[in-house]
Amino acid sequence: MGTRNVRLDEDVYERIKSEKRPDETFSDAVDRLIGGSSLLDLAGILNDEEADEFRRAIDRSDAAGTREIDELVDRFDGDDDS
Repeated sequence: MGTRNVRLDEDVYERIKSEKRPDETFSDAVDRLIGGSSLLDLAGILNDEEADEFRRAIDRSDAAGTREIDELVDRFDGDDDS
């Protein structure tokens, strides 16, 4: 793998330096700090049918969670022992 020289403003350099771990190179630190894959890397991996299936599963999960919370609220709201 090759290398490149880049110019950094002094304040950016200092911020990276302050985040750099003792066992890391600057390249390692920048790689860690900018993170791995982006959500944009996932764009286009599902066809329309698969995407719709995921949306329906998320909607079902949201609805089930809402029902569960509502049941808990009802249960505890009815326990007025004061």
